[in-house]
Amino acid sequence: MNQFDSTGPDAVTAAVAQCIADHTGTPFEPTGSQACSGGSINQAQRFTGSDGREFFVKLSGGHSAAMFAAEARGLEELKRCERLKIPDVVGAGSSGGTQFLVMENLALGGRRDGVALGHGIADMHQKTRPRFGLDHDNFIGSTPQPNTEHDDWVSFYRDERLGFQRRLARERGAAGSLLGALEELEASLGGFFVDYQPAPSLLHGDLWSGNWGFLDDGRVTIFDPAVYYGDREADLAMMELFGHPGQDFVAAYEEILPIDPGYSVRRTLYNLYHILNHDHLFGGGYGAQAEHMIRQLLSELR
Repeated sequence: MNQFDSTGPDAVTAAVAQCIADHTGTPFEPTGSQACSGGSINQAQRFTGSDGREFFVKLSGGHSAAMFAAEARGLEELKRCERLKIPDVVGAGSSGGTQFLVMENLALGGRRDGVALGHGIADMHQKTRPRFGLDHDNFIGSTPQPNTEHDDWVSFYRDERLGFQRRLARERGAAGSLLGALEELEASLGGFFVDYQPAPSLLHGDLWSGNWGFLDDGRVTIFDPAVYYGDREADLAMMELFGHPGQDFVAAYEEILPIDPGYSVRRTLYNLYHILNHDHLFGGGYGAQAEHMIRQLLSELR
């Protein structure tokens, strides 16, 4: 969506303004917008009103209403975490072919605090439920993410994560060597959990470095979730996939929840899911990277 011009708000802007007014009970007169980072899937704008209020708005075309609904439900689930600031959802709507999700605008750019981040993520991971998964499916990026509940973590990760990605890979014509290696890994998955039995912890689900931040008031925030209940190591692994949260984070996290020694191997197992999904979404060299990871994992079992 473009910046506002002298002719007044366009249809999408008017719809967003009406959504804000309907859900806050206060009329909202937009006076400007600024493009923000919205990830690789959506566009985002920060809307400013004549009364000084600001809102963060995600916009997307196509069939994104379900994605935005799932994101809103995920943010609500994350509000179980008292140590983390989770953005409030204001509302959602559409105009023409554009879907939008309106949230409170958070002032990122505060001082990095790895200790607060470690304590906050550990607090999230202490929120548990009896079964692995979730009572509804959602998305990882724009890819559907099935969350059918299981009593057993190995069966959940095999069927709802690796198995589902293998089926997607087969549908898009992935290399037979990748599919065969992945099927072999699925059959051997229990070997990574001989002496380790995870609990169903509340997970953000897509916790790369672009999905957490620090506010001006010192609080830690997380956003853009793909929530489910699973092994907390899956979140820790994703935090290292495109960077590292720092040793101060690790030390603070382990003050509350020690990390099992086997994590150094399972980290690759959990990040494999995201690399497979990147291959599905973006192609390029992710397929070869995934196959390399699978063969590395299989070598650990021999």
